Amino acid sequence: MANSTTESATTNAWPNYRFEDILAASEQVNWRVEDLIGGDKHLDFSRPFLPESLARVNSLDFLTARERITLNQIRGHGYLYFFQLVEEFILPFVLDHARPNLHGNDARMRSFLNFAAEEAKHIDLFKQFRRDFLKAFGTDCEVIGPPEAIAQAVLSKHPLAVALVILHIEWMTQRHYLDSVLTDETLDLQFKSLLRHHWMEESQHAKLDTLMIHAIYEASTARERAQSIDGYLEIGGMIDAGLQQQVQFDLESLKSATGLQFTAEQTSKFIDVQLQAARWTFLGTGITHKNFLTIAELIKPGAGSQLEQIAPMFC
Repeated sequence: MANSTTESATTNAWPNYRFEDILAASEQVNWRVEDLIGGDKHLDFSRPFLPESLARVNSLDFLTARERITLNQIRGHGYLYFFQLVEEFILPFVLDHARPNLHGNDARMRSFLNFAAEEAKHIDLFKQFRRDFLKAFGTDCEVIGPPEAIAQAVLSKHPLAVALVILHIEWMTQRHYLDSVLTDETLDLQFKSLLRHHWMEESQHAKLDTLMIHAIYEASTARERAQSIDGYLEIGGMIDAGLQQQVQFDLESLKSATGLQFTAEQTSKFIDVQLQAARWTFLGTGITHKNFLTIAELIKPGAGSQLEQIAPMFC
């Protein structure tokens, strides 16, 4: 009886999202890539792309104001490339989850197919942004990859661990826009528009991914549930290794764009500051999000505290 009561209490603690509501909200947004980018829509390279809370360029006092804006824009380029990268594994994962229900015609099936279609649209948007950025910026900016190899490595983990990483990314996206981007009037309006429209759809994806996690959770064994937190952290370690490489790439991109050469002390400070900025942007803002921690705790009691103890290294 005690086990049954505990299971019931756990089930009732999950967020009460409804597929019908999510689908209706998603259909109201429904923007097109060609409405946001291309044609007479241009990036303004006199302005920063990312909020300082994410870019953290101002403490690099050996850079001029113009050079800090250039670095901010390089980080903005990498920021949207990161989403292109992760959506390369989110898309097939969502399709695999939806496939058993393709013969239905209910809100659940339609919601997940819409989820997948929107992720494919985001990949298209970010690829087009990267082409436009590099053409206007005038300097190549190297990025980690290839996306296919990263997707294969991530998808090799248990589905519950992968779904947790996706939920981390969804809530991370919400936090970036609402806490930093929304009220920042200094940002380039074109870049800000891309972030706003991405956020509009990801706000529904966070709810869908929660429902997907719940379904995978119910089909998993107790051992798989417990091990999913370790799997999530292993993928986080892979992301962190990629961020370390990306910071090195960003340093070289800044040198190429500006002609700068740095002393050993300046190089060390650049790497320290920018690595922590990247860690906060892509790891810290997700792992500390209260909604993410709530789900982690539901999957494995004690996981919330475990993740909170790990989080400071990414802040």
